[in-house]
Amino acid sequence: MNIRFIIPGKKKSDSLNELYADYLKRISKYAKVNLQYIKEETPKSDSQKDILNALDDEANIVLKSLKKDDFLILADIHSSLLDSKSFAHEMEKISVSSNNLVFYIGSSNGISDKLRKRADYSFSLSTLTFTHYHALLLVLEQVYRSFLIRNNKPYDK
Repeated sequence: MNIRFIIPGKKKSDSLNELYADYLKRISKYAKVNLQYIKEETPKSDSQKDILNALDDEANIVLKSLKKDDFLILADIHSSLLDSKSFAHEMEKISVSSNNLVFYIGSSNGISDKLRKRADYSFSLSTLTFTHYHALLLVLEQVYRSFLIRNNKPYDK
């Protein structure tokens, strides 16, 4: 299985990068993993139109990088909430149908509807608001946890 995580922006603090690297290493025991940064587009103004245009520009970058058989998964606040066991169950079902998973964590302005239309699955991490950099860390942790659950290995409850 191949898993790619895509996030707009630049590498952040060393401490966050160390946490990302730790979870990527853990996940790599179960799948080939990759973390990809794309350019976070800055809206020309605070107008809704300019924000949506910037989100569409980010979406276009992601869409161009996807292969036909990539299974796109969004971490999207507008989606359903799951507990860890339900997430693991969904990941198991998805892994039966696809060997190439792509997780996208939206930018500080959100996610384009272009990506929502292309997405094969989406979920919400919480009703709380997180920076997209922290959301990535939570997604990495939950993906790792899903492998532990699916393989009947102990995990913290």
